[in-house]
Amino acid sequence: MGNKKILIAGCGYIGCRLAGALSASDVSGLVRSGESCAKLVEQGIRPLQWDLADAMDISLPSRDADIYYLLPPPKTGVVDAFLENFLQGLEAGGRPRRILYLGTTGVYGDCKGNWVDESAPVRPRVDRALRRFDAERQLRRWAGAAKVELVILRVAGIYGPGKLPLQRLRAGKPMVAERFAPWTNRIHADDLVQVCLAAMERGGNGEIYNVSDGHPGNMTDYFNQVADFAGLPRPPLIDADAGKDQLSAGLRSYLAESRRVDNHKMLRELGVKLRYPTLEEGLNACFSG
Repeated sequence: MGNKKILIAGCGYIGCRLAGALSASDVSGLVRSGESCAKLVEQGIRPLQWDLADAMDISLPSRDADIYYLLPPPKTGVVDAFLENFLQGLEAGGRPRRILYLGTTGVYGDCKGNWVDESAPVRPRVDRALRRFDAERQLRRWAGAAKVELVILRVAGIYGPGKLPLQRLRAGKPMVAERFAPWTNRIHADDLVQVCLAAMERGGNGEIYNVSDGHPGNMTDYFNQVADFAGLPRPPLIDADAGKDQLSAGLRSYLAESRRVDNHKMLRELGVKLRYPTLEEGLNACFSG
């Protein structure tokens, strides 16, 4: 990795793990709060504080840098205003070498359980997916005009140590029975980090890569397996109608879409060998460490 200049925008759960893997480089992490800045200092990451809900008030160390943009969009609306402000910051800070954007497989919308690869049409339905697709389009326009390299990752659900639904399981909250649960897709946090590194180094300029472990399951099975590994009771099961009243709006929106994500392009073009290609292997690592 040498002494490359790296900027991680949104240096939280994945960003800090990524920074650890980039320890030989000159790494800055962009976060919103003073508390988050303090956590970065503890980990030896140079902190930059900027709430992207506001116009730029700092100078970004972006000239000739490799930028990992991991920041989720605002929680409402269909536009990623955070990214709009960030791109304005790049205009002032200097043109980067390459941007890697972490998006979501949610932009494919409901695919009725069919397999989807990167050639599948984009049909976002819910606002969170519309915001993500807006971010992709913003970046394509900006990178094209600025002549900056861009790679887009469409990432499945992330799990890993410290990122499991243990609180929900301990609270005994219900889940729909497996026959009502659609296909879902996941990627272990450590595998996502190695995909990010590979995509920054070897991803084709302008390319999109789906990121998942290639072994879809369903959300009910996921909760059951996490419960079993954690030694907790499995969630009580309810039917689809009861789910309308007993599940959060966010969870219902995930359950309303079904797709199986094809990861062959990621494996083939990025040369990644997943450490945890199955949920069982990934959870075993979460609980054995």
